[in-house]
Amino acid sequence: MNASLPGDIRLRSGESVDEFMDGRLRLIQSKAGYRFSVDAVFLSEFVSIRKGDFLIDLGTGCGIIPLILLRTRPLRFALGVEIQPNLAEQAARNVNLNGFKGRMGVLIGDVRRPPVKASSANVVVCNPPYRPKESGRLNPDMERAIARHEILASLEDIMDVSQMLLKEKGRLAIIYSAERLPDLMVSMRERRLEPKRLQMVYPDTNSEAKLVLIEALKGGNPGIRVLPPIMMVS
Repeated sequence: MNASLPGDIRLRSGESVDEFMDGRLRLIQSKAGYRFSVDAVFLSEFVSIRKGDFLIDLGTGCGIIPLILLRTRPLRFALGVEIQPNLAEQAARNVNLNGFKGRMGVLIGDVRRPPVKASSANVVVCNPPYRPKESGRLNPDMERAIARHEILASLEDIMDVSQMLLKEKGRLAIIYSAERLPDLMVSMRERRLEPKRLQMVYPDTNSEAKLVLIEALKGGNPGIRVLPPIMMVS
């Protein structure tokens, strides 16, 4: 749906403003380009947040994950990093639209080399591309292609930068393709990111898992909790 905006926030051609959470959150998104999916909602509900946490969202898009968390959890500050200028600018407008100026910032930059101090974050979240660059057909819309394929950042890139950004005992929460779960867990452990919580997402009760949510602790001890599954259709 479209709705009126404050006078200092402009809606550009090809954009819409949509309401979520019973109107508690409003988001400017592209009508035809990249739009966030339910994956981002799953991740925002899954990640562990403690009072006063500083969170970094790698590949923030329109800012959906940190905005949900700022609305529902006791975050101190959130920082979104986004390499695509149009999406980063959307995220910045969404911060202002939802009244979070001073509690969230947006950086335009490469998630592989964010201009952020090492060992500064309590939490890193990421909804990365699930598909290797060479697999399947690339979407002709570049925003969607970058979101779905490892064009600008690979799984290993995400793990490297997460390990760098997190404080000791900081947490990385990620949603990923279930079929690539072994790659994800190996990549985490190689970087002292110990998997601690795991939850599978199923399309329905008769299908294989499509997605996995996993949270790792930097420098954590072995031992993982496997949570009840999420069924997208009951």
